[in-house]
Amino acid sequence: MVKALENKKYLSPKDLAEYLGISLRTVYLWISLRQIPFYRLSRLIRFNKIEIESWMMKKKVELYN
Repeated sequence: MVKALENKKYLSPKDLAEYLGISLRTVYLWISLRQIPFYRLSRLIRFNKIEIESWMMKKKVELYN
């Protein structure tokens, strides 16, 4: 199913959870804490996939030996 998400520009919370391999509950927690970039259109919540990938790069942890 993740393959089908590759061509989408905007993701729903359920799509994002699947794309990142996290629970839907975690997605909604991050939304409520404003820890992740998202758009609210009335009651709809959507995530721009490019912004999510950029956000993940900022959260990247460097490992040193």
